[in-house]
Amino acid sequence: MAHRQLTGAVVIATHNPGKLAEMRDLLSPYNITATSAAELNLAEPDETGKTFAANARIKAMAAATATGQPAFADDSGLCVDALGGDPGIYSARWAGPDKDFRGAMNQIQTRLVEKGATSPAQRRAHFVAALCIAWPDGHVEEVEGRVDGVIVWPPKGTAGFGYDPLFLPDGHDRTFGEMTADEKHGLPPKGMGLSHRARAFVMLAEKCLRG
Repeated sequence: MAHRQLTGAVVIATHNPGKLAEMRDLLSPYNITATSAAELNLAEPDETGKTFAANARIKAMAAATATGQPAFADDSGLCVDALGGDPGIYSARWAGPDKDFRGAMNQIQTRLVEKGATSPAQRRAHFVAALCIAWPDGHVEEVEGRVDGVIVWPPKGTAGFGYDPLFLPDGHDRTFGEMTADEKHGLPPKGMGLSHRARAFVMLAEKCLRG
């Protein structure tokens, strides 16, 4: 099936201001007008999928159906090897309704300590981002990006959002929480497309966007 081009306007199916800022940054070179689900007062659908891709599709299709416009959704999370891939698709839920990511980071550290995971080799982790663009007629375009690294303690940096201060990407000496937006998810020439979301976006842009 031929890939479909995204032009004009899109609804970003998120109520997370950090994700919204990153996704707007990524879309900005493509002359796409982006409005968020939160700005449109759309209800958040139940994320009943068992994978990042399934949950991204649920969010994108819900927003496309509600608005009659193409919708762009992300489902992403942190997977810690020693914790069997947790928190994974439940990354946001570990932070609870109050979005207490400091508490969620403490929970990860506590569980790693309980398992005796103290060396970097025992604290391997990766971020995953599944991106989906859905159209009201049911057509979807989907990709998935990943970045590998290690869990550090204590958390470092106040930039980014979520688990960023906990994650040190391979080949770098600063966490996502210590990086500027351009360093973390900026695309060339501003940045190296480092983050999971940036890597997924590059693949999606090749399919669906024209610069």
